[in-house]
Amino acid sequence: MSAHCQLTGASPSFGKKVSHSHRRTSRRWDPNIQNKRYFVPSLGRSVRLRLSVRGIHLIDRIGIEAAVARIQARGEKV
Repeated sequence: MSAHCQLTGASPSFGKKVSHSHRRTSRRWDPNIQNKRYFVPSLGRSVRLRLSVRGIHLIDRIGIEAAVARIQARGEKV
């Protein structure tokens, strides 16, 4: 799953695009996914994460150690 945040679990949502004539076609709203590198002192190395911007703000609030613990608790590799 390419448009998926490793921390918050945000994934695309789906819906319809409605034109002026009210025709409906399928579309998707992707989360704003960014690739970020963080140094994790407990692991002694840098980790590369695919995060939504909301996930980046969450790391700023709780710290990288707590964020990595949440990701690993979900069962994802870091």
